[in-house]
Amino acid sequence: MRLTHVTACICLLVAVAVLFSGCTGTTDDQTTTPTPTATAAEEVQLKVFHAGSLTGPFEKVKAEFEAEHSGVTVLLEPAGSVDCVKKITENGKPADVLASADYALIPQLMVPDDADWYLTFAKNRMVLTYSNESKYADEITAENWYEVLARDGVRWGFSDPNSDPCGYRSPMVIQLAEGYYEDDQIFETLVGEHSEITVTEEGGVYTIHAADPKPDSTTLTIRPKSVELVQMIQAGGLDYAWEYRSVAVQNDLEFIELPEEIDLSSIDFAENYATVQTEAKKGDGTTLYVGSPIVYGVTVPKIAQHPDLGIEFVEMLIGATGQEILERDGQPPIVPAGGYGEVPDALQSLVEMKS
Repeated sequence: MRLTHVTACICLLVAVAVLFSGCTGTTDDQTTTPTPTATAAEEVQLKVFHAGSLTGPFEKVKAEFEAEHSGVTVLLEPAGSVDCVKKITENGKPADVLASADYALIPQLMVPDDADWYLTFAKNRMVLTYSNESKYADEITAENWYEVLARDGVRWGFSDPNSDPCGYRSPMVIQLAEGYYEDDQIFETLVGEHSEITVTEEGGVYTIHAADPKPDSTTLTIRPKSVELVQMIQAGGLDYAWEYRSVAVQNDLEFIELPEEIDLSSIDFAENYATVQTEAKKGDGTTLYVGSPIVYGVTVPKIAQHPDLGIEFVEMLIGATGQEILERDGQPPIVPAGGYGEVPDALQSLVEMKS
């Protein structure tokens, strides 16, 4: 009787074990597949090559764009506009957006091989910047600036005409000043005597030969990018430097606003601006940059790795967000933006087609 009772208990325990196993375990023809774990979206890097003078507003556009595009990091790469273009056209470096301080560089150097459309989106003007510590800061005006720059011990500069639009525009302003102030020695006194830059005249057009500038770096300093000169002004290494008005505003520099006849800001004086041109390096030869109103341009290069996102970045730039940022940073936006070539459909509502 006792053996029968033990046997019954064992059978009961076995049955319970089998039942429990069937509810919670597996059989030979049933396997358990782990629940898949969601992987984070791959980080996308949007590369933007842009003029150094756009650094301030583009940092703000970057922040707004990243806030609206989770998983996207905007990589800003500032340089002189000519160098920005060359990275794409000569070195084959991919960029999703190209923004130039001279819109004309895009049709001249990129269309049709490297871009098939572009927009004009902002304006600017040339100014002479300085700090409160600059020599003769309490004397300089829009009427005597060229006399102040010529005084002994005054150090001033501009960016490289071969790398940066601000660089090839600076000597244009100085040459235009000769006619406005009726003094035909301004350019020679300020530039010719302190560098290898020369000027020739033919048919009323003045050509500034700046392919090999060789400044003395004592009175006249030339740097690859105009924004480099900002730091020199702030540190006291220079007294004065030619910059765009927007750069002066963004960096809290003092500046002299010049007459519109010479500051390259107004379409009303476009014909006068065109009487000066700067000869600069292009590959193994040279090219001519003709004086014209300062207008910024943007495109999405054909080499872009993320063209759709590039177009979205441009859409934000020329839309209400970008317009507000540009205006706040002293860089008047062009509204609506001017469109040239095969402008993408996504941008058409914000653009006035020009050709």
